[in-house]
Amino acid sequence: MQEITRAPAPWRGLLPVIAAALTACGGGGTAVAAPTPAPAPAAPAPAPSTWTLTWSDEFNDAAGTVPKAAHWNYDLGNAENNGWGNREHQYYTSNARNAQTDGNGMLVITAEKATNPGPCWHGKPCEYTSARIHSNNKVSFTYGKVEARMKLPTGKGVWPAFWTLGTDIATNPWPASGEIDIMEFVPQTPNSTYGTLHGPGYSGAQGIGKPIDLGAPVVNDFHTYTIIKRPNEIIWYVDGKEFHRLTPALLPAGGKWVFEKPFFVILNLAIGGDWPGAPDTTTPASSKMLVDWVRIYKEN
Repeated sequence: MQEITRAPAPWRGLLPVIAAALTACGGGGTAVAAPTPAPAPAAPAPAPSTWTLTWSDEFNDAAGTVPKAAHWNYDLGNAENNGWGNREHQYYTSNARNAQTDGNGMLVITAEKATNPGPCWHGKPCEYTSARIHSNNKVSFTYGKVEARMKLPTGKGVWPAFWTLGTDIATNPWPASGEIDIMEFVPQTPNSTYGTLHGPGYSGAQGIGKPIDLGAPVVNDFHTYTIIKRPNEIIWYVDGKEFHRLTPALLPAGGKWVFEKPFFVILNLAIGGDWPGAPDTTTPASSKMLVDWVRIYKEN
């Protein structure tokens, strides 16, 4: 059979041109220019910071450096004040063995078993040495935020603390000076730390305290312990979570609010005492409290 060759239709070569025109016209009809996108809204201005750092110790010194003399003093001894008022078993020293930086950004306060470091309140030699450092006459705050990031030790009788006292304590003896315990830990409640207020009419065992349960052993990790101190108000936090708040209206009958004045900061690691109980054979021979930093902020 003879093959028949079909001539192309005259419009067939125009198909690409027609397709392009239809695309430009949105599928048909009159061509319309694409709309100009609206400009993106301007980013909002950043909110002003609530807090301004006014002082800190980051402990970024070389390994073996003792606490900075510009920031810290030492409390020393044990026997002259009934074991620091609590019948504690450590003798506080200014020895670098008990308080020094580790070269990795930490202050390490070490309580260790020792032979006759000094006399204890019970008339016998103390069993442990440790350190208690404070910022009186060097660093203080009246209002603001005070916090520290810390990792705590545990063991029978171990009692780490981060706390404050009124700067007038030398002329206005405790409890009239006021005491704010930002963090205390005792091994009997392994998942909790405590925040407590002491003043006239609510001191010692009658201090107004509250625990926070962290849901796991406190000593497993670092935590940030904080207070915010405003006129007639003190608020406690752990890792940014509020757990305790006090105002003058919440004091017991006869209690006096004594906190509208400067306070200084204290870090210490005690062994034994009325609250945690005496050490025993299970108490570690060496316990270490790690302090990553201490910071004070003012509120804007």
